[in-house]
Amino acid sequence: MFDILMYLFENFIHSETEIRVDQDELTEELVRAGFHHDEIYKALAWLEKLAALQETDINPYFCKGISSSLSRIYTQQEQMRLDVECQGFLLFLEQVGVLDATTREMVIDRVMEIDSPEFCLEDLKWVVLMVLFNVPGKENAYAQMEDLLFEEHDGILH
Repeated sequence: MFDILMYLFENFIHSETEIRVDQDELTEELVRAGFHHDEIYKALAWLEKLAALQETDINPYFCKGISSSLSRIYTQQEQMRLDVECQGFLLFLEQVGVLDATTREMVIDRVMEIDSPEFCLEDLKWVVLMVLFNVPGKENAYAQMEDLLFEEHDGILH
């Protein structure tokens, strides 16, 4: 599922290519790219839930107006998915203003919905980027995160 999210983000969303709204057409394109139907449906549902997080208050733990200076206590399930390195990175992003309490919770929500046995810091960075891209008014935070993500990669390539 995460591979599909990455494929969609890199080929449609991040590249600013016109996004297809026809889900059947998009599904067929993903099948042609080698993805399986069940994984495609999971990825599309993940994206729909991401969009829904901004449009509804169904998740009362989203803390609009709450200070990011409060410490986040991770549940046991969250700790199993987000190791200490990932938790530290989320804290760093809050401290530098890339995430606030609400976007942090959106990131954690989306991370917990990823159907993958392995999850690492690199995956977390992409989830943060996807979340910020989808939140209106977070363009500067998105640009900061993009710089953090791609500056690190540039250093490795040279």
